[in-house]
Amino acid sequence: MSSSTHGSSAKAIFYAFSANLGIAIAKSLAALFTSSGSMLAEAIHSFADCGNQVLLYFGLRQSTRPADEEHPLGYGKASYFWSFIVAILLFTMGGLFSIYEGLHKLEAPEPLNHAWVGLLVLAASFGLEYLSLKGCLAEITRLRGDKPLVHWLKNTRNAELVVVLGEDSAALIGLALAFVFVLMALVTSDPTYDAMGSICIGTVLLVISAFIAWRIKGLIVGRSADPELRRAIDAVIREDDSIDTLLNSITMQLGPGIMLAVKIRMVRGITIDQAVARINALERRIKEQVPEVEWCFVEPDVCD
Repeated sequence: MSSSTHGSSAKAIFYAFSANLGIAIAKSLAALFTSSGSMLAEAIHSFADCGNQVLLYFGLRQSTRPADEEHPLGYGKASYFWSFIVAILLFTMGGLFSIYEGLHKLEAPEPLNHAWVGLLVLAASFGLEYLSLKGCLAEITRLRGDKPLVHWLKNTRNAELVVVLGEDSAALIGLALAFVFVLMALVTSDPTYDAMGSICIGTVLLVISAFIAWRIKGLIVGRSADPELRRAIDAVIREDDSIDTLLNSITMQLGPGIMLAVKIRMVRGITIDQAVARINALERRIKEQVPEVEWCFVEPDVCD
């Protein structure tokens, strides 16, 4: 993750936090005023999102800490850990609480008070959340270039943007569902629609949090660098005329940086001193042309 990518993640987190804080306060007041279960579920969801953005930013800062004796490869994976925690919180505080609130309202339905207030708040929240999602997508577009969004989601190693995108998408879907069900409860004077809306919102949150957790799991376990970066690294190695064959190259994404391990077969007739000099020069070229590579280990071999 380059400094540009780090900046994009920080901007997306800031957009989301700013929008969710205002939305959470408005939803809470509306929930108290209307006694709406859907509105309360949405308020809890927004407050949880605010906390999530704080954790994401904390993880982002942790990931840039320099390596030390206890962590010789740095703290890059800290961002993956905190992103996974966010997915768990979205599952529990968002999804499970919303479903619980909906089931509770089904057992003891309460009539809505001034439901139009809730509808106005939901409509305004939808607009703010849309702006947050738009900001997140703008940062993603800047990073993915002309690649399709689905391709970026499948291959990106940027945990923070994946989480923010998932949260914003869940929020927009949840707001739309809450608006529809509160409106149905208002039109029909049947509060069970409001309870059903809370359950539907919780289900959406569970699905999206599961998707986020699944994407982050691969990074925590250990995933190679982006395919394009791997191809760029291999190209630099094959351009070296002292290398006969690239036997193997392994990359590992460690948050902002990449660790590279390479085994090469060098040409005949090269001395040990020459091999050392050429390998050192190769490592410098790799880091210059692919700045994401922070650690580079080259194992030489010779032709039979």
